[in-house]
Amino acid sequence: MNRLRTEEGYSEDFNLLDHHLELVGTDQRIPPEEFIVDEVYRFEGPSNPSDNAILYAITTTSGIKGILVDGYGIYGGQISDGMLKKLDLKSNRPID
Repeated sequence: MNRLRTEEGYSEDFNLLDHHLELVGTDQRIPPEEFIVDEVYRFEGPSNPSDNAILYAITTTSGIKGILVDGYGIYGGQISDGMLKKLDLKSNRPID
């Protein structure tokens, strides 16, 4: 996360909502068609396999670069199909 922030300019934070991302600290909402997932990182807890997190490096169509961190179980939530497709780890995005 530090490398993404300091070396690659992902300085903002996003929250995951049902149908869009929200830029933390603002009322700005970004629908799935207005952002790109540039990088995806998956982290597993050392003692509990269900203790996982995913870090997304995201760029919006307006040029905002930020990070979304979410638990591995987002697909069990109530997010829209558009958000599911955009954040799908099995798509053609590389996983580091």
